[in-house]
Amino acid sequence: MTSIVLMFEVHQPMRLNRTFYKELVRRKRISKKDMLRMYFDHGLNELVMKRVASRCYIPASNIILEQIERFKSGSKRFKVAFSISGVFLEQAKKYAPEVVDAFKALVDTGCVELVEQTYYHSLASLYGPDREEFVEQILEHKFLMKDLFGVEPTVAENTEFLYNNAIARTLNDLGYKAVFTEGVEWVLGWRRPNYVYKAKGCDIRVLMRNYRLSDDIGFRFSSKWWDQYPLTADKYAAWLAATPGDVVCLCMDYETFGEHHPPETGIHEFLRWLPAEVLKYEHLDFCTPSEAVERYPVRGEIDVFEYATISWADLERDTSAWLGNPLQEACYEVVKELGSLVKELNDEEYLKIWRYLQTSDHFYYMCMKGGGPGDVHSYFSPYGSPVEAFVTFYAVLADFEARLMQELTKPRAYALKLLRKVPYAKAFRFYYGFARPSPYYARSLDELLKGIERVPEKSVRFHFDRGDFSKWIREVIGDEVLARRIEKLRAKEPTDVVGELKRLVRRRIRELRKKARRM
Repeated sequence: MTSIVLMFEVHQPMRLNRTFYKELVRRKRISKKDMLRMYFDHGLNELVMKRVASRCYIPASNIILEQIERFKSGSKRFKVAFSISGVFLEQAKKYAPEVVDAFKALVDTGCVELVEQTYYHSLASLYGPDREEFVEQILEHKFLMKDLFGVEPTVAENTEFLYNNAIARTLNDLGYKAVFTEGVEWVLGWRRPNYVYKAKGCDIRVLMRNYRLSDDIGFRFSSKWWDQYPLTADKYAAWLAATPGDVVCLCMDYETFGEHHPPETGIHEFLRWLPAEVLKYEHLDFCTPSEAVERYPVRGEIDVFEYATISWADLERDTSAWLGNPLQEACYEVVKELGSLVKELNDEEYLKIWRYLQTSDHFYYMCMKGGGPGDVHSYFSPYGSPVEAFVTFYAVLADFEARLMQELTKPRAYALKLLRKVPYAKAFRFYYGFARPSPYYARSLDELLKGIERVPEKSVRFHFDRGDFSKWIREVIGDEVLARRIEKLRAKEPTDVVGELKRLVRRRIRELRKKARRM
């Protein structure tokens, strides 16, 4: 038996406002909400969302739902998977809520699996050794999937299939059982992509995209110069039937079905007839990604060093689509550096804007490649040239940085800084005793208070007697006032350690929140 895994990536970026500087001239005072309106072209984003909804998202989803229902009583069912970015869902809820309803209807069939990705479709997985921002965006996406669709994904797909051993380990540590990436020849060597593999150094399974068969639909379907044009469902199913292996992963942009290939090319009819043509073959069926890794054994190990990160983009299938020239690298470094300022400020609205600016598309538009890849980049870009994309992006980043620096000089920023969440690597870890770790940790004063309330009293006493609380609050949070108060409490040797400690932390949080509101 050979199983077909059909996975669609669904994403639309928050495109930047190319004339935002006119707003700077016109407005005397600019609030955080003004910044959100000023930096992003909401009119263009609405136009694109509504257009693609009518041409692709709604008709393609209806076809998939129709085919799922068609085969629901058979021995072999039609199944697909979707990886939907959080930025896409935000815009869909705002501009085309019927699209969200269509995805909910698909998930409710039980034949559609949702795949994890970064909420902001960002390059955060490349930022550094701890990948703190990457983890936070993955978890934010996970919470969105649970809240909106009632499911928790168990399979992940990093932005644009970016993959290396470190990314795999991070996803493995987060509990995902499989990750998608590109079936690159230099990684596979003599092997084929059509099997389940495992990542080097951890247990997470790796599903490799068959890029030739995927791109036959994604890129070549409507190309009249192609020697296989026109591509019909029966012809394509025959190719799948002749493909050796356990699992064939066909992964592409969902926009393939109506936007990249307009409806008049016959792409919708191709999608409608494909399930029936595939299921005519006794040795073919459809399965979800999680079913594939449970059904088939591991056939080998995938080893990709960090300096050789792969992706599904362009002919190189590396990071050069986003970080291949000085313009892209300059913006990338600024975006990374802004992270420390945003995290220090501890303001949710500034954090949201920064994360919108991390979306990979902003870097993709600055690509200067020629030939076929250059044509693809130009097709997606709302700009007249990569230089225009750079000028717009860098101007927005410069303005945003200036406003961050201005905010950080205000007294209010100090209170917000002390209330912030620190990275996981700097979290306070609760222990029951020496070398006896508990599952509890705290990344902020709020979480420290909750931890003190939840962990056993012996754990609180263990850390209190050692001076761990005051040390972490002083050295990591940076709050000298609370650290001294706790040290004075230790000198008194109170009988109700938990109660007194809760009182001190709760009182300090109230003080800081009051300062943050007033200033």
